[in-house]
Amino acid sequence: MVRAADRAKRPARASVWLADKARAERGGQPSGLDRERITATAVRLLDAEGLAKFSMRRLAAELSVTAMSVYWYVDTKDDLLELALDRVLGEIGEPERVPDEDWRDEMRALAARYRGVLVRHPWVSPLQGTFLNIGPNALHFSTAVQQVVGRAGLPTSVQAGAMAAVFQFVYGFGTNEGHFIERCAAAGVSQDEYFSDAMTAVTRSPLATGVIEGSKTLMEARGGDTVAEMFERDFTMALDILIAGIEAMVARPA
Repeated sequence: MVRAADRAKRPARASVWLADKARAERGGQPSGLDRERITATAVRLLDAEGLAKFSMRRLAAELSVTAMSVYWYVDTKDDLLELALDRVLGEIGEPERVPDEDWRDEMRALAARYRGVLVRHPWVSPLQGTFLNIGPNALHFSTAVQQVVGRAGLPTSVQAGAMAAVFQFVYGFGTNEGHFIERCAAAGVSQDEYFSDAMTAVTRSPLATGVIEGSKTLMEARGGDTVAEMFERDFTMALDILIAGIEAMVARPA
């Protein structure tokens, strides 16, 4: 496992996935507990209460054990958060490969699955920026992304840039969408109610008058009767634009 001191001194090398497995293999663990159950419960708590409220004491209470029992399996809270992060990245999976399937469809499917994880689990995005992301599910996702971009026909020298363009966009979009949904839930209102209230408040502000007036045409042209529809339209269109950019790069003369 990774000691807290090691994380502080050498964060670029600190990961639960790089630590030895001696702790997991020794005997005498508290009965009724294992790393799988602890990680699954951590994910459930993170989803329900958010990253800011998550603690090892709260987790232990949910498991009906002492905090020291949890520390038998993980040395630090960060170790556990890394495990929880990789667990939910496993939800991305890999879209079922269809023989001769177009790389564009595969990319859309991967992007949609990644967005779904970010929206369902708003705590994922800050953790992805904190840890090395080298768990088995994270690596599986990275491999799938590399493969689909490789099939697009881009020169190797620009493939990393294409991956960044598409999946950093998805990261930002999914993070924003997930946090918006989280804010609505915390306020006890629907997404549409929250959006309507926010737009009413902004429209009344003299500081935003020019921006609001300039945005009316864009909002009307975008369409969508609900916030969910607007998110979906924006995501689909932005992804189409990025894919079109990759196509243009492929067609560009060497």
